[in-house]
Amino acid sequence: MAASSSPTSLPQILTILLLLISAAATAFPTNNHRLHRVASHNYKDALTKSLIFFEGQRSGKLPPNQRITWRKNSGLSDGAAAKVDLVGGYYDAGDNVKFGFPMAFTTTMLSWSVLEFGGMMKGELGNAKEAIRWATDYLLKATAEPDVIYVQVGDATKDHACWERPEDMDTPRTVIKIDRNTPGTEVAAETAAALASASLVFRKSDRTYSKLLLKRAISVFEFADKYRGSYSSGLKKFVCPYYCSYSGFQDELLWGAAWLQKATRSPKYLNYIQANGITLGADETDNTFGWDNKHAGARVLLSKAFLVQKLQSLHEYKGHADNFICSLIPGAPFSQSEFTPGGLLFKMDDSNMQYVTSASFLLVTYAKYLTQARKVVNCGGSIVTPKRLRSIAKKQVDYLLGDNPLKMSYMVGYGPRYPQRIHHRGSSLPSIASHPAKIECGSGFSIMHSDIPNPNVLIGAVVGGPDEHDHFPDVRSDYFQSEPATYINAPLVGALSYLAHSFGQL
Repeated sequence: MAASSSPTSLPQILTILLLLISAAATAFPTNNHRLHRVASHNYKDALTKSLIFFEGQRSGKLPPNQRITWRKNSGLSDGAAAKVDLVGGYYDAGDNVKFGFPMAFTTTMLSWSVLEFGGMMKGELGNAKEAIRWATDYLLKATAEPDVIYVQVGDATKDHACWERPEDMDTPRTVIKIDRNTPGTEVAAETAAALASASLVFRKSDRTYSKLLLKRAISVFEFADKYRGSYSSGLKKFVCPYYCSYSGFQDELLWGAAWLQKATRSPKYLNYIQANGITLGADETDNTFGWDNKHAGARVLLSKAFLVQKLQSLHEYKGHADNFICSLIPGAPFSQSEFTPGGLLFKMDDSNMQYVTSASFLLVTYAKYLTQARKVVNCGGSIVTPKRLRSIAKKQVDYLLGDNPLKMSYMVGYGPRYPQRIHHRGSSLPSIASHPAKIECGSGFSIMHSDIPNPNVLIGAVVGGPDEHDHFPDVRSDYFQSEPATYINAPLVGALSYLAHSFGQL
């Protein structure tokens, strides 16, 4: 007969439970930040909508499962002027031009979002991969000829002289290319980064496609590096002032090499980075990350190789990444950032929200690397924890979604109040379904200059955002503040995935 024991009292049971919970928390420190607190926003809904937006920017023949149904086929003969197939891809913003430089950066950032946070995306992972593939299918067409990249379809000056739906386009679909004689290292190296990062996205789900992307990325990067020259010089009349590269091409070479190192794990690219990193600006103090300047992104990406993969030869990139992160921290010794009275990171008047979303992505991504490595950021002796980085990123995303002086969501279709007059041709003009007859080039300007709300809701579109005083007039002609763009949304996909997961919404 077993020895009898006195029954355990309720206080003892509670004590044991508390000890078990404490032990579990200690055993799994990397998950401490996933607290199912009451969320400020429905980040899952915002994530869904941020991806739907890309379907509204599609060019080419739209698939049967197209979710933004007021859009129809467009640009079906793109490339014909050069006897090549350039159908597909994305319109970058509110016009009907396909610019290869921002499209490639958008692709790289969508891919990075999936690589870091795809495991958290649940049902949205498939939509994110579709958004990437719509771009990479086009980039493969644009890079099909050796040492040639088709970098633009459409004459931007003539396109901007019209306000018409993409389905009605009758402006010249001029085809612009770079080659050995007219190099464009920025766009070539960014295209290599896009193809390499996407190859990692599809490595498990579609190995054949992944191998094709990586093989092309390798050859495109060789072309970028061998035939150096700024595409803003050789193609100035076509790409400026729209997507002039002001930061030079060194940042794209470092960024492209970083992605190829990650995708191939070849010593070749590691040696390239070690030999050329400083020359390519690895230690520069620029603190703006976007379609033009990739230095900050390259530093954070390369810091992972040291922090997580323990690649000692890249140890200095922890310091380089810290320097960028410290520039974003309010009150830190090396802070270089300005904020609006309402708390929004403010970099510049033109499409400021792109820098908010890119910075937020880098903050949550670097916080992830630091947590995995059990490290912190050192800002001139001031210690900044991964938790603080996540908190800053959350505040920026929350502002974007409506926690601001105007109580305005800057994502179309999210929340009770959002921009009604975005600078976007297709959204502002009657849809093909409601107005089948063609709307001529100049006829749309009466609508563009009116205060009538856009009839077609471009779900998930994030606009340029408020000015430095938190003001937002919601005027369609104000493209600085009211125009959406693919490269605003792409990094936001990663940040929203993290936030939705950390609040138990995914």
